Amino acid sequence: MAELSKTYDPKPVESRWYATWRERGDFRARPESGRPPYTIVIPPPNVTGILHMGHALNNTIQDVLVRWKRMQGFDAVWIPGTDHASIATEQKVVAALEQQGVAKRSLSRETFLGHAWAWKEKYGGIIIGQLERMGCSCDWERERFTMDPGYSRAVLEAFVRLYHKGLIHRGHRLVNWCPVSRSAISDEEVVHREVRGKLWHFRYPRTDGMGSVVVATTRPETMLGDTAVAVNPKDSRYQDLIGKTVKLPLAGREIPVIADEFVDPAFGTGCVKVTPAHDPNDFAMGERHGLVFINIMNDDASLNDRVPEAYRGLSREAARKRVVADLEALGLMERIEDYINQVGYSQRGDVPIEFYMSEQWFMRMDELARPAREAVLDGRIRIHPAHWVKTYLHWLDNIQEWCISRQLWWGHRIPVWYRKGADRSDPEARHVSVEGPPDPEHWEQDEDVLDTWASSWLWPFAVHTWPEDSEALRRYYPTDVLATGPDILFFWVARMVMAGLEFMGDIPFTDVCLHGIVRDDDGRKMSKSLGNSLDPLEIIETYSADALRFSLMMLTAPGQDVQVAPQKFELGRNFATKIWNAARFIQMQNEGLAEAGDAWRAPDWTAADLSREDRWLLGRLQTAAAAATRGLEEFRFDAAASAIYEFVWRHYCDWYVEAAKTALNAGDPVRRTTTLKVLHYGLASALRLLHPFMPFLTEELWHGMGYAAWTDTIQFAPWPDPAAEATAGGWTRDEAVETAVEARHELVRLARNLKAEYGIPTARRARFVVKPHDPAAEAAYREDADVIASLLRAENLDVDPDHVPAGATPSALGPDATVYMPLAGVIDVEAERTRQRAKLEELDANLKRANHKLLDRTFLDKAPEKVVAQFQARRDELADQRAKLARLVAALEG
Repeated sequence: MAELSKTYDPKPVESRWYATWRERGDFRARPESGRPPYTIVIPPPNVTGILHMGHALNNTIQDVLVRWKRMQGFDAVWIPGTDHASIATEQKVVAALEQQGVAKRSLSRETFLGHAWAWKEKYGGIIIGQLERMGCSCDWERERFTMDPGYSRAVLEAFVRLYHKGLIHRGHRLVNWCPVSRSAISDEEVVHREVRGKLWHFRYPRTDGMGSVVVATTRPETMLGDTAVAVNPKDSRYQDLIGKTVKLPLAGREIPVIADEFVDPAFGTGCVKVTPAHDPNDFAMGERHGLVFINIMNDDASLNDRVPEAYRGLSREAARKRVVADLEALGLMERIEDYINQVGYSQRGDVPIEFYMSEQWFMRMDELARPAREAVLDGRIRIHPAHWVKTYLHWLDNIQEWCISRQLWWGHRIPVWYRKGADRSDPEARHVSVEGPPDPEHWEQDEDVLDTWASSWLWPFAVHTWPEDSEALRRYYPTDVLATGPDILFFWVARMVMAGLEFMGDIPFTDVCLHGIVRDDDGRKMSKSLGNSLDPLEIIETYSADALRFSLMMLTAPGQDVQVAPQKFELGRNFATKIWNAARFIQMQNEGLAEAGDAWRAPDWTAADLSREDRWLLGRLQTAAAAATRGLEEFRFDAAASAIYEFVWRHYCDWYVEAAKTALNAGDPVRRTTTLKVLHYGLASALRLLHPFMPFLTEELWHGMGYAAWTDTIQFAPWPDPAAEATAGGWTRDEAVETAVEARHELVRLARNLKAEYGIPTARRARFVVKPHDPAAEAAYREDADVIASLLRAENLDVDPDHVPAGATPSALGPDATVYMPLAGVIDVEAERTRQRAKLEELDANLKRANHKLLDRTFLDKAPEKVVAQFQARRDELADQRAKLARLVAALEG
């Protein structure tokens, strides 16, 4: 057992232990062990990704759970991997090629994919190495990538099965379109931004010569694709207009006026232009009323040849200016208003999306959604916090068809082939299979790839061997817990439930733990544009990986976002230092280590051996272990971490270790040995409780304190159950003793406060008198007088049930005794009395001014409520300070 250094340096410790764990294969699943399985699959980060605070939070949660379950005796496996991230990766590769002067469209598909795979091998997966820095105990031998050959086969197999089941079909629909990538994108890849723009009001002449109607829009260029004007059927202003027609300016088409209840009579004039091919609400109206759908844009959002020649080839921005100018020239512009609008932007392309009519592959979801809904309603899947169940069900109850195709090259190419020269819309001219047609020279494959979510929805079982059966698939599916953010509850979580039930006939996980979003200290979402992002690797470099992990868990309340700032990670670093110093103190009692034996493993004492302080600490340990276990079971990580923190910092270090110094130096070898045993047992138990949160520090101390004689790594040491161990040791908790010790601790706190109130430095010794309230308390205080005196650094401490204070003697009332602190000889009483009287006079003046302000009717009537509340709070604070100071002065005056 090597001597612990004076200070803890986490950097060499963390790198050394992680390398050791990997080399020994400590994170590997052990199916041959006979232990019950416990499985978590990592939400696969994008292969392009780098570690951010959201990853740090999410993966700390998973690692805490996996490490805890290993200690509980499970064959715990955490399966890692990365997502190919079609659009994100393709854009990275396109950008890299453009820097070399190479355009994507100048390359063949095969050549581009060669560049993409080369880029992936060079830059992809950086985040995996960063997860290792955090201490993530993944089974790296099972690492998967969503475009691995086996995984890709699973993706194609799922498509083929659903196609032949009639759930996948091809159709011409309105989709989110990114003009940069020239592809459909998912709702999750659309970011809404508040944009200050304009609302243009212009007139459409009535064809019956009875004037015109005024419509309003934020997108004047789309009017070239209008095929109707709509009003609400209950709007009395336009009853005579319904069924008539108007002339579409610039385009010259005659379009109908229709009645639809979707129209809001309060918006603009109550008349709205209808562009079915470029707006989802208009699309729905177009279908209801059988309108013509005119797509006026090319795939780069420039205007196509279905608009008048003057506008063809213009960008949408240029077309907007031209349309506005032309309407003004015709005298048809009614007015222009400033307008704030929520505009959808392509997350990757960083440009406004278009709602665009295109030929895409769609998946019918109703049949898949029903069993996914029932799995949550009947309790087979539990969502934490439970309030997210309502959101989950609402989405499933209103589910729409899923657009699963993307106009990209990087990804899983859709396994559909069309007979050359045949009509692609003819199902008879298609071949759909994983392997492809037997005579490929007569067929051409669909150009599109699948939406990334259409591969990751298979993740819980495709990480194994599906569609082939295997022992791993049977053993580790279903998984136990999925930890993720609520922002992908629909896009990923619900779809995984559907896929698991559809292809495996079973749910993919039993518990879904939804954590909040990591925000800065002002509650803003972290982003590069705001400059408020924190780099987890910088936090690790400054504070340590353990500090990052533990601090995040202390801050993670169920269902709430996590607000972080660099200084908040000092909590974890300071905690590590506190534990290290306590361990060094125990280790320094070298001559007693042999007598302590294996007490750190399990109690080997009798009830008669234990002091009240011992019994109190062991009771606190039972409470902490139960609270930590309950917190982890309920996914209340802050509660679990706080219970451990409270026990280690307050109960073990601040009270028991300090009190133990008296017993260790009292000259009683029996008492010294028992104290050492309790010290080691408490520390070893605390390290085991803390290990899932702070794996590096706990492993270092496990070895440094000699506990590796039990298990050569703390990772497989049993999770503490001190209540069961106490029962096995033949002793039980005594609540009365613990209450009495808590009362004694409270008295010590009160006595320390007395010193602070009178400005007596902690190191200066003072005299105290304890006046017990009953004979039982008197006996306890007399027995423990030396410990109390040590904790107070008292010059002397008297226990006197008949004490009558004299002179300047402040006091404090505790639960079972009153503590007095005679000031004579400790401070200059007269000088202190003068000083405190002056402060009291100053407080009286401030309090008088505050009361006068709050009696001023003019102030109360005119000031905002918040300001008045602040003055009231200040007045109350002054009143409290005045009462406290008056007591001090009274005590000084005897």
